[in-house]
Amino acid sequence: MFDNKERTNIEALGEFGLIDYLTKNIKLSQKSTTKGVGDDAAVLDFDGKKTLISTDLLLEGIHFDLAYTPLKHLGYKAIQVNLSDIYAMNGTASQVTVSIGISSKFPLEAVEELYDGIYLACDKYNVDLVGGDTSSSKQGLVISVTSIGYADEKDVVYRNGAEEGDLICVSGDLGAAYTGLQLLEREKLIYLENPKIQPDLEGKDYIVERQLKPEARRDIIDLLKEIEVKPTAMIDISDGLASELLHICKQSNKGCNLYEEKIPLDPMTFETAREFNLDPTVCALSGGEDYELLFTVKQADYDKIKFKMDITIIGYITEPSAGCNLVTKSGTVHELKAQGWNAFPPAP
Repeated sequence: MFDNKERTNIEALGEFGLIDYLTKNIKLSQKSTTKGVGDDAAVLDFDGKKTLISTDLLLEGIHFDLAYTPLKHLGYKAIQVNLSDIYAMNGTASQVTVSIGISSKFPLEAVEELYDGIYLACDKYNVDLVGGDTSSSKQGLVISVTSIGYADEKDVVYRNGAEEGDLICVSGDLGAAYTGLQLLEREKLIYLENPKIQPDLEGKDYIVERQLKPEARRDIIDLLKEIEVKPTAMIDISDGLASELLHICKQSNKGCNLYEEKIPLDPMTFETAREFNLDPTVCALSGGEDYELLFTVKQADYDKIKFKMDITIIGYITEPSAGCNLVTKSGTVHELKAQGWNAFPPAP
């Protein structure tokens, strides 16, 4: 949401003037950045390391709603969701490119707010912004971010390396972003019915922030290196725990047992889910946008991770014939199914 009364039309700057305006204060910090903004392409030098590249597209009305999403938060989140992919490969994120499509409804001050969030994320995670593009858009705000990183070949972790007997681990807690979204959507509807009513988000800061301003888990990658644990498989949780675990199992050609009672839930997530008559477990399994890391480790590494505060062991990998299963709190076994984000829902 942008409510600044001062308004500078972007047309007054033009495309190149806008680019110059947005990039004039960029400072490069990565030694791998040979050339950043200002030429036909960025030039990067990783000294023989494996290069990691990932791209995400965020569309207004599909991935975010400006009715309750501050532009600064949106810029920050756009970077985070991309860095998360690099960390999920056990790599170090070092550069990003950002491209935006904007309509005439956005003044320069709104674009500034968006980039304030982008720069904040880049600064916090020590990442260089090295390029991008701008365009007009008739379909609302469009943000495309490409993240670039690196890792030694021996350190890269793929989705397909899980082995029978490996422990399934997850960072942080799950379902908070989804319950935060439900809360924001409810308050939006109340506001539309009566604009005089102020949003009631008191006491819900954690889940709202998890939706609007997630944090990529670079700290978990640093921790794993510190305790000398290399995951056998890893993925970030963007589409829900169930979907991501099934990705690992499919690509590793393995099964799994996931224990409901082990899934980490914040008390606020649990309480808010109940307020909305939602099953907290389903929020964790299918909600998505938590951007935690889901990974498998060898049983021999159990002693290294068992007391780490922000890592929870939630199950183990099985032979493929055993299937992918959710073991409920009552001990019953159900087939694990993905019901998370669908990028291409059927047309009405």
